[in-house]
Amino acid sequence: MNARTRKAVGSLAILLFVFAYAAAASTIGDHVPKAWWAQLLFYVVVGTAWGAPIIPLITWMNRGK
Repeated sequence: MNARTRKAVGSLAILLFVFAYAAAASTIGDHVPKAWWAQLLFYVVVGTAWGAPIIPLITWMNRGK
């Protein structure tokens, strides 16, 4: 697979993942207790955790052939 195709596929995968992740996070976020500390903890974790599964995909997209 050439670099251009790999980047196109990876970009589409990132968009789909972020959309699904945001939908899941907002659905789960509705069930977090209304205490400010619980919401803060949830959104800090969820707001940073989305990057972990993306890193291998970005590495794959930028890998030379």
